[in-house]
Amino acid sequence: MTIPAKWRNAPMYVGVAAVVAYCLAPFYWMLVSSLRRTSDIFSTSLIPSSVSFENYRAVFDPSQGFTHALLNSLIVAGVTTALALLLATFTAYAMARLEFRFKRLILTLIIATSMFPVVSIVVPLLKLFTDIGWINTYQSMIVPSMSFTLPLAVWNLTTFFRQMPEELEQAAMVDGCTRGQAFRKIIIPLAAPGIFTTAIIIFISAWNEFLIALSMTNKPDMQTATVAISKFTGATEYDTPFGSQMAAGVLVTIPLVIMVLLFQRRIVAGLTAGAAK
Repeated sequence: MTIPAKWRNAPMYVGVAAVVAYCLAPFYWMLVSSLRRTSDIFSTSLIPSSVSFENYRAVFDPSQGFTHALLNSLIVAGVTTALALLLATFTAYAMARLEFRFKRLILTLIIATSMFPVVSIVVPLLKLFTDIGWINTYQSMIVPSMSFTLPLAVWNLTTFFRQMPEELEQAAMVDGCTRGQAFRKIIIPLAAPGIFTTAIIIFISAWNEFLIALSMTNKPDMQTATVAISKFTGATEYDTPFGSQMAAGVLVTIPLVIMVLLFQRRIVAGLTAGAAK
């Protein structure tokens, strides 16, 4: 029996739909829970019986300080992304183009540094930052975040630069460009998809960071959004504001979703660059 052409790809579509549903289910439940009334927060219905925005109003209550926490997250994630991307671009280009002894070992050590658990370095960093007066500062969150995002960025961009033929720089230098000008005017524009994809990965990692921000700050005005969510207070001392936490989680996730949707073409281009010649 011949299977109609329109049904041949049905298993693939079903599999993709199942994966998408599995990935989006937690976000959907978070969104639905954020729209429930406090009295209905433990309801198991897939659609809230009565849509309420009281949780979102509670999130933006001045006593929670969530708006300022969002600004702190934006500053930390933005500066971390800019610095890590700047350092990683030059480092990755040098690792891709220069030939020297132990280069493979150095690359291995670079990526290995990002494999240490965050909890293993928090205590030493806390002691160090206390001694130099960095507690409750932006740099106490930015510098540790870079220690994890920078190795990943270097490794990713090194692989990307290796895909680009050296003849590009050589042709530019024949036309009168210096090595630096060839890098700035030829390589960087062509590497834009890979650089942009790396920037998105770094930003998401820094935006979602929790343990370092929790350990390095004890003042409410310096807390990031992830830390602020964990410290939301309910109506009483022993009340956990699940609805407010869900609403805040939605607000923290939405910027990332919008960013990925707006720049999905560049992200896909960066992830697939070099897959085909």
